[in-house]
Order: sequence, then C-alpha cells, then structure tokens
Amino acid sequence: MHELGIMQATIELVETQARAHAATRVHRITLKIGKLAGVEIESLRFAFDVVAAGSMAAGAQLEIVSVAAQVYCKKCSMSFSTEETHIFACPQCGEYSAELLQGRELELSQIEMS
Repeated sequence: MHELGIMQATIELVETQARAHAATRVHRITLKIGKLAGVEIESLRFAFDVVAAGSMAAGAQLEIVSVAAQVYCKKCSMSFSTEETHIFACPQCGEYSAELLQGRELELSQIEMS
C-alpha cells in the first residue's frame, strides 16, 4: 500500500512547514489528487488517520480535491476532460492523444495551522 508512504511523506512535510511558521497545531490539510495519479483515496484517508496520530496533525481534517483528467488534441487544438484511464480519444475529431494536461497531480495544496 503505497498510500501509507505517501501520507508519511505528507505529514513530514506538513510538520516541517508548521514548525517553520512557529505553529503548534495543524487544523486542515488539503491535497489535490489527479484521477490518474494511481492513488486509492480511501486507503489514503485510512493512512492519514494512522500516520497523523501523535503528530501536529492529529485530529486535523483531511480535504482531498479530485482533479479530472484533461487531455489536449493536437489535431483540432481542443482540450477535453475524460474519465478514461489509458486511451484518450478526442470527442470532436476522434483522434487519439497522449498529451495529458492534468490528472496525475499529487499535490499538498494547503495547510491550515495555528
């Protein structure tokens, strides 16, 4: 379960930032996760509960913002959202594209602390 490793690294980064800002408590952590990032959200939430215990983030709220896959079609110069995970066919011209604009994000977006 690589979600545990992801969350351990996230909590370490959050605590580093909290200490750098003289905070003693983290209230909310916001992550942006792309639909194609290969992360199981429920496993990540479980890992958060385990890893955050005993840290400055204990009891904090974990907010996960899902980022849809956005693909660019070179043939018709159109970008489009898709729920597909491997093959991206342009809905306008049918051309297949591999140019992913977004959807693989795994980003620590915001930390609320005091």
